[in-house]
Amino acid sequence: MKNLLLPTFLATCVWLAAPAVLAQPAAKAAPAGKAQPSASRVEIRSTANQMAAGITAAEVALEPIELAIAQQVHTGVLRCELGASVTLTHDPLSPGYFNVHGKNFRYRMFPVVTTTGAIRLEDRQAGAVWLQLSNKSMLMNQKAGQRMADECMSPAQLTVAQAMKDRPARGLLD
Repeated sequence: MKNLLLPTFLATCVWLAAPAVLAQPAAKAAPAGKAQPSASRVEIRSTANQMAAGITAAEVALEPIELAIAQQVHTGVLRCELGASVTLTHDPLSPGYFNVHGKNFRYRMFPVVTTTGAIRLEDRQAGAVWLQLSNKSMLMNQKAGQRMADECMSPAQLTVAQAMKDRPARGLLD
């Protein structure tokens, strides 16, 4: 929702700032042969850039529920099926964000609230999603419609997966 409103908000801010900037006296003419943007355009662009920087900074800050989810993410090198591996590390500059990389991919992800209780990290620009369950994790590329890594497990997830194999859950009809 945040990303969908950003272009509209920026356009509105520039539109609102334009009358104040245009009311100021015009800058002196540029020397002959060199066309420079008018002061009003420069100031409008500057105001828009400052507002965009403020919005970007606000987007970097996560909500408390998202930070709580981030604390549950298994980090480190997670071994996956077929000999693949994925490395998850905390982003040192942005609390709650993660760097996810492996062979031929690199993403910067943040936690997303889910209704199922699964831990979900997303990189919306790239279309990548990391899903973490109690017994395994997987990396999917929604744009390409494929799984990039499956059956990835941290040591804690490996313990849960082994316990599930040793003591399978009873069926509804048992």
